[in-house]
Amino acid sequence: MDHKILHVSKIEKTFGGLVAISNLDFTVDSGQIKAVIGPNGAGKTTLFNLITGILPPKDGEILFLGRRITGVKSHRISSMGISRTFQNIQLFSNMSVLENVILGRHSRTSSGMISSILSLPKKKREERDARERSMEYLELVGLCDRINDLPENLPFGKQRLLEIARAMATEPKLLLLDEPASGLNTRETQDLGRLITEIRDMGITILLVEHDMGLVMEISDEIMVLNSGQKIAEGIPREIQENDEVIKAYLGED
Repeated sequence: MDHKILHVSKIEKTFGGLVAISNLDFTVDSGQIKAVIGPNGAGKTTLFNLITGILPPKDGEILFLGRRITGVKSHRISSMGISRTFQNIQLFSNMSVLENVILGRHSRTSSGMISSILSLPKKKREERDARERSMEYLELVGLCDRINDLPENLPFGKQRLLEIARAMATEPKLLLLDEPASGLNTRETQDLGRLITEIRDMGITILLVEHDMGLVMEISDEIMVLNSGQKIAEGIPREIQENDEVIKAYLGED
């Protein structure tokens, strides 16, 4: 049995004459927390955009649970079991905290327009289920007391948590977190680390882009290092800490 949930094979992505991702190969094991680190411009967010179908690769192949997802539309990839958060928080400002998470349940509903118009029992059941499940995810991230607030009225750290709750509402098998600790203080970052570990323990595989090296080293099972769109190292945290090429390219000579 193949325990690899994600296979990325010889992926290439260019923007004009700029090479963003070059001949990249890696896998993600089911049930692990894998971090992707590297300096600004290394290609980390571009990689997430390729995996989630926001961008098409120039070349190469991406397999999710053995199925080819290269070139598949992003909404289809989401319904297959991949969800993500964004480096720059993307929430619906005119919707409540609860409504934002309920929106994430959209890919898990099946009743169509006629059911909606007629308020058929199946539609009502799905609406009730969406609310109940959304409340569970808000409880997971500690936002049950803010369900009627607008996102803009939440502190920045809680907006990050809301985005994670919304991503969880799609019931992903693979969750991509793009710099979730950005802008958080030390206490919030520690709480985030516990939350990410708890999500992994729920059976969800995590692929994490993050600049906070303390968080990365503490929670990651494996780390991949990108520099100028190329993989320069991959291994367990201790191996990455001791890798001379990583130290020079990213962590600094000291």
